[in-house]
This record gives sequence, C-alpha cells and structure tokens, in this order.
Amino acid sequence: MSNIVRSIPRPLVKTNQWVIVISVLLTWVSGQEWFLFVPFIAGLMGLVFGYNPIMQLTKRFLRKDLKEYIPEDWEQQQFNQKIAVLCLGSGFIGFFFGVNSLGYIFTSLVAVAAFVAINGFCIGCFILFQWKQYQYRRANQQ
Repeated sequence: MSNIVRSIPRPLVKTNQWVIVISVLLTWVSGQEWFLFVPFIAGLMGLVFGYNPIMQLTKRFLRKDLKEYIPEDWEQQQFNQKIAVLCLGSGFIGFFFGVNSLGYIFTSLVAVAAFVAINGFCIGCFILFQWKQYQYRRANQQ
C-alpha cells in the first residue's frame, strides 16, 4: 500500500473557483439561471468521472510542469466540490421554480465561499477539518 498524496495544482483550483463566482454573478445580473450549469456540470463530472472540463481546459494554458505549482489536496478539493455542486444545484432549482430567495441563498453561499477561498481562506477546508476533529474525539471517548 503506497502513501501517494493526490493533489491538484493551485491554478486549476483557482480557475474553477473563479468560474463559480463569475457564473453566479452572471446569473444574478442576467436573471438566467442557466449560467449555473457551467460550474455545476463541470463539478459533477469531476466528482463522478474524475474529469473536470474547466480544469482540463485550464491545464492547456499553464506554462510550467504541473508538479511545479503549489499543490491542493485532492481529497479536500473533492469535499469542497461536493459542497459547491450541492449549492449550485440547489440554487438552480430555486431560481428555476421561482423560489428566488432559495436561489440567492444557495448561490450566495457558494459564491462567497469560492471568493473567500480565492483570497486565501478555505471555508470547506475548515468545515472538513472540524468534522474530522469531531470524528476523532468521538472515536476516542472513554
């Protein structure tokens, strides 16, 4: 059994986050919830098939070898992507069915989380860390 740490180069993660923020802003400005499908489908494909088209397209524009970029933990990014897909999907459903408050709540959550992550603090990482701490404490209670 090997201890290979899977990672994703930071520029790919940041681009994915920017696509989320921009698609949410475009949805709000235009009133067209279909913009949410871009990061939703890309994120869902990443989770189900391990292939995120946004990240794959971005790879073509990187100048250095992928290993030369700051790595982001793959497991952590999968957790974050699950949250993003859930929020984007819920936001789309809210807007599609005319429950705009639901749409704004979920898209605000994901846009703020993505923007904060772009600026250096990963909310999803913090949530996962707290969850793992809780599980550890619970497993080691006497």
